[in-house]
Amino acid sequence: MAPSNESDQASSDGRTWRTYFPDGDLWVFGYGSLIWKPPPHYDQRVPGYVDGYVRRFWQASSDHRGTQKKPGRVVTVIEREFWETLNDPLAHLESSSSAARVWGAAYHIPASHAEEVHDYLDEREVNGYTVHYTPFYPFSESKTSGSNLKPFTCMVYIGQPSNPQFLRDPARRELQDVAEVISRSRGQSGKNTEYLYLLEKALEGLGLGTADEHVTDLVRRVKAIEEDGEAARDEKEAERDLARLLSRSEEAHRPFQNEERT
Repeated sequence: MAPSNESDQASSDGRTWRTYFPDGDLWVFGYGSLIWKPPPHYDQRVPGYVDGYVRRFWQASSDHRGTQKKPGRVVTVIEREFWETLNDPLAHLESSSSAARVWGAAYHIPASHAEEVHDYLDEREVNGYTVHYTPFYPFSESKTSGSNLKPFTCMVYIGQPSNPQFLRDPARRELQDVAEVISRSRGQSGKNTEYLYLLEKALEGLGLGTADEHVTDLVRRVKAIEEDGEAARDEKEAERDLARLLSRSEEAHRPFQNEERT
């Protein structure tokens, strides 16, 4: 199914998400930092993918992983049809239909907190991202099919090619250039290398066994740029941070989830 081009345009109350979620609850798809740093108040976390997109480190970050003078690099997703018009050295790895899938995690936000979480995400994703809606395909290791595996609509924040933070210059999208920027950048949320390593570990932790080739290629390049000891320290720190962040998130939501099951 082709991705939706619908974006969140201002209405009388500034929001249109209720058109897609008439019951008042909200599903949000995360393909970057939301995988390891979930939104608050979620009561379900479901691994899966969105179709018709490609994930790339082609979004500049002048806040969380860089500064205004020295922006870092973070991920966005690009509609495959548009991405095919661009020069990408890894294009040959995206030839199959499964390569057009971007894996991540979807979070269910109950109606009682939907507006609050939307506000939180609007602020968190302010640096060039806008709201869009697209079908999400849940993943299960079980071979038994069920209604819970049917696709459903998710809200997703995308840094479109028209946004000022998108890397329009093809030279800035070259893998080695991106790797070098990541290796030296730091922002208010920490080192850019941490973001890259966390993303790789988080994607592996979804149960699929591996991250995108684009991500793993950048990891190899950044490790080659960093000194051996520094790269090992950063990667181990990312593993510890991922375990800590996901554990804290699970602990925070366990009482609510247990209550819901009774």
